[in-house]
Amino acid sequence: MIRKWIFNIDIRSLVLWVFVGCSLTLPAQDKTGNLFISPFDFPLFLSGNFGELRSNHFHGGLDFKTQGVVGKPIRCIADGYIGRVTVTPGGYGQAVYIMHDNGYTSVYGHLWKFKDEIRKVVEAYQFEHETFAVDLNFEPEQFPLKQGEIFAWAGNEGYSFGPHLHMEIRRTDTGEYIDPMQFYLDRVKDTTPPRASRIVFYPQMGKGVIDGEMRKKRVDVENLNIPVVAWGKIALGIQAYDYMDGTHNNYGVHSVKLFVDSVEVFSSRMNGFFSNENRMVNAWADYEEHVLENRWVMRSHILPGNTWRMLQSEHDNGIITIDEERDYLCCYVLEDLHGNRKKYRFVIRGQEQTITPTRKNGKHYIRWNQANVIAEPGMELIIPKGMLYEDVDLNCRVIADSLNISYDYELHDKPVPLHGGCPLMIGIRRYPLSDMSKYYVVRKFGGKKASVGGSFKDGFMHAKIRELGTYSVDLDTIAPRITPLNQPQWKTGNIQFKIRDAESGIKDYKVYVDGQFMVFKFSSKNAKLTCLHPKRIKKGVLHYVEVLITDYCGNVAREEYSF
Repeated sequence: MIRKWIFNIDIRSLVLWVFVGCSLTLPAQDKTGNLFISPFDFPLFLSGNFGELRSNHFHGGLDFKTQGVVGKPIRCIADGYIGRVTVTPGGYGQAVYIMHDNGYTSVYGHLWKFKDEIRKVVEAYQFEHETFAVDLNFEPEQFPLKQGEIFAWAGNEGYSFGPHLHMEIRRTDTGEYIDPMQFYLDRVKDTTPPRASRIVFYPQMGKGVIDGEMRKKRVDVENLNIPVVAWGKIALGIQAYDYMDGTHNNYGVHSVKLFVDSVEVFSSRMNGFFSNENRMVNAWADYEEHVLENRWVMRSHILPGNTWRMLQSEHDNGIITIDEERDYLCCYVLEDLHGNRKKYRFVIRGQEQTITPTRKNGKHYIRWNQANVIAEPGMELIIPKGMLYEDVDLNCRVIADSLNISYDYELHDKPVPLHGGCPLMIGIRRYPLSDMSKYYVVRKFGGKKASVGGSFKDGFMHAKIRELGTYSVDLDTIAPRITPLNQPQWKTGNIQFKIRDAESGIKDYKVYVDGQFMVFKFSSKNAKLTCLHPKRIKKGVLHYVEVLITDYCGNVAREEYSF
């Protein structure tokens, strides 16, 4: 596939993207260029930037440091109104969505608290519906905001591991995530270029070799002075991060270009993405390196099923053909949005070598551009078209054990990502329990297991999976565990529990004090339940607490306490 792009930029004053065939143009800024003000009244430093590679997703915004504390007031960056508020145990924790008059939506996550008007609405909903989780939408006239108005305070809620503000900017009409940094180039100091640590060479199976072998070769940048000997079709990847002044963090690289003999063969530019493109991080990154080695290697070639618009190549999707006995002069150019640039030059030495055609050795050969069905005794997996990024020669294995509820199905011996949930059916061979709600599909890896959920129908457990691996059926009859914490402090209203479930996972929880529902916050980071309204608990009298925890197989833990 040939992908063309046009890029025209004056980095220090205005960023304008125009892509052929995709909507990434920005509304015109005013004459001063100040479309958005800073969310804070102190200097801006980042702990995370836009587009960083994360597990199964791109980082959708900027993470602003809050000087190591929670409680910093957040200012509205442009006129608009609060259109949505969410509260979740993980993810963004407490979040606010502001719809701006200029065509953008800004999103703020991990908040400590909302302004009073919002807080009261959220609390009323939680008590009325007996839930901690909230997702509320509002009309423009309900909570209007002016630029500079304080609407929330930064925190460390949800899936956050240090005080900071996660801020996104999206196009309101399309929902597209775009890089907020373009609006803050003059407020975030950066004179430090990106740096690479390793380059990876990928001989294409049956079409290329490196040092006489068809396996990838990793070369640290310190050793790039030694030519890599290759023949046939070769692809490359690079492990690199960006860096900024005044911090010790590493960040995602905004732009990567690869040149061979001064001709650009590949480029990536982290300008934006849609939510349905998020999992394409698994196609751009070397998924095997990430899962097995905890390394983020950005491919400089486009897998055939990867349609993310920010990857561009004029020929053969970035695959390099080495068919002459000479030195091929290669150069990587890494660049950040501030214009800081770093180059890495190296040589691929063409030397004719034998390339052995590969044979399809697996039991199933699945193709990226069609629907696939994998069937084994007692198992069926359907992979719809669009769920694979490349063809895979599967090495399937059925592991039979008469004592197990089902067979174990190793769908492949290497990690392979799927772009979305694919239907999996596993037959139950032994029924130790008649209650079918207690069965669930489990994924096994490295001596561990993780619940995939599922439901029973006609002798099979049905679930959806997003990665090829080893799957089986397990049984959960064990209720979640409840552990009271700091009981001497309960009289002050500081009531806490730790709740865990090692099988199917926690689905729901409720806590009642003296028979009345009380809102407790659940933290997915430490599995703690914490009372959110200690002032509602009268001091100096006897209280009764009832805790109910339900897992995904319907097992309920119930404990009562008094203080």
